[in-house]
Amino acid sequence: MNAVVLEKSTVLKLAKPDFLKMLDDHQNISLDMNRFLSERLYYKFVMLENNASLHADVRIRGVLDYHKSFSPDTSPYSFEVPLTRQQLASITGLRVETVIRTVKNLEKQNILRIINRNIYY
Repeated sequence: MNAVVLEKSTVLKLAKPDFLKMLDDHQNISLDMNRFLSERLYYKFVMLENNASLHADVRIRGVLDYHKSFSPDTSPYSFEVPLTRQQLASITGLRVETVIRTVKNLEKQNILRIINRNIYY
């Protein structure tokens, strides 16, 4: 794995027995790790389900629905998608050209809006 830190940090290396003891002694750390792993597993499940579709619009809407689910405002066009077309293509397994064309089609269907090159869903 790779990581990028945003501030001065220290990397610790723990032996497995020490790590397990730390989890036993500090259950809040264990709960946080389980929450994080559960969120990642759920994300993988949702993306697997979406990417099983042969239709580009289903794949893209699945990603947009997932990301918008964390937004408190669920009204139409209220969520600014924090992903580039390239990132959408990478997540969905589509070509960038297909993503661009599909996003434009979704805009024509009034499913999303493009404002200043940003997608609002």
